[in-house]
Amino acid sequence: MPGIDESRRFVPLGIAVLTVSDSRTLEDDRSGAVLVDRITTAGHRLADRRIVPDDETAIAAALSEWIADSEIAVILSTGGTGLTGRDITPEVFHRFYDKEIPGFGELFRMISYEIIGTSTIQSRATGGLARGTLLFALPGSPSACRDAWDRILADQLDYRFRPCNFVELMPRFREGAPA
Repeated sequence: MPGIDESRRFVPLGIAVLTVSDSRTLEDDRSGAVLVDRITTAGHRLADRRIVPDDETAIAAALSEWIADSEIAVILSTGGTGLTGRDITPEVFHRFYDKEIPGFGELFRMISYEIIGTSTIQSRATGGLARGTLLFALPGSPSACRDAWDRILADQLDYRFRPCNFVELMPRFREGAPA
């Protein structure tokens, strides 16, 4: 049965939160706030938090900086995953991936389908690995961020979760990668 193995110690991770929005500020960014709350309540460290516009250069600059930072193990973004012309977060993320984690988007949409039905087809949530850093692009609604964290990421970012989790694989993420 999957679950937390209390015999293992919790391993806190450095996690950065990126809100992609042309209109949000730190004061009204509810989705980013949900992620920050979930991260810190779980015992992880908020490594950084930013809001950038729906702009390829701005998103790429934040990802580049954070992927290069050895203190950041995970990057979570919220916003820009829809279908409008300004929604470009998945395209930018895909440019950085060494490996995509297709199961993340599939599982997210399965969970979302239980809640919002066929409207989930409009989500392009995605996950991947970039030079040893986990990246997850989530939709911009607080509910979607809660669902992704509570039903996927909380377990996969917890070393104690069995039968397996991302944290125990982290030391091996860069195997075979160019130096």
